[in-house]
Amino acid sequence: MMKFVYQEYQAVKSFFKDNFQVIIVLSLATFSLVMQWYRPIGPTLAFSHLIYYVIMPVFVILFILRGNPLDYGFRIGNYRIWLSYVFITIVVGVPVLLIGSRFASVQQYYVRQFDYYEFFTSAVVILFAWEYLLRGFLLFGLKKRFGEVSIIIQMVPFVLLHLGKPEAETLSCIVTGLWFGWIAYRGKSFWPAFIIHVFINFAIKYFVNL
Repeated sequence: MMKFVYQEYQAVKSFFKDNFQVIIVLSLATFSLVMQWYRPIGPTLAFSHLIYYVIMPVFVILFILRGNPLDYGFRIGNYRIWLSYVFITIVVGVPVLLIGSRFASVQQYYVRQFDYYEFFTSAVVILFAWEYLLRGFLLFGLKKRFGEVSIIIQMVPFVLLHLGKPEAETLSCIVTGLWFGWIAYRGKSFWPAFIIHVFINFAIKYFVNL
């Protein structure tokens, strides 16, 4: 009996030791998503997103993973690569978003007077937080262990974050989530994904409210 307990203890110890970073990164990302949903904090949603999706991951990188936050997507990265991807995505995205904005479900969800102040002070901040958690902390936190598979992993919570939005938009996030992840991975930075996400969000709201 004691031998069995000791063997299992060693197995559990080995599991946590061998997978420490993966466990921390995935657990924190999941915790942040759940807490933001159930227990937003602070005066605004934008503030709460920054705490859960940016400040907490950076704290964990510094004091638990003992790493440099710049290595988790904050660097400018290979801008010669990602600038081309951003340009191509915007060119292709304009007609796609214009057509998508005519869908009845999209019209119903987004139609209202477009408030530029609210967009730039709230929506952009929230998108920044989303992108850092997914295409920064999660993607680069798993990259060393899983390589390109980390692109697939980060796509899943991205899609789930869109539940409650129009069905077409949520399903499209399977593709855009992989695309954003690929650009961030290849460009070694989460900034291009953030730029594209802001463009898409702005464009769809603008087209709907034309």
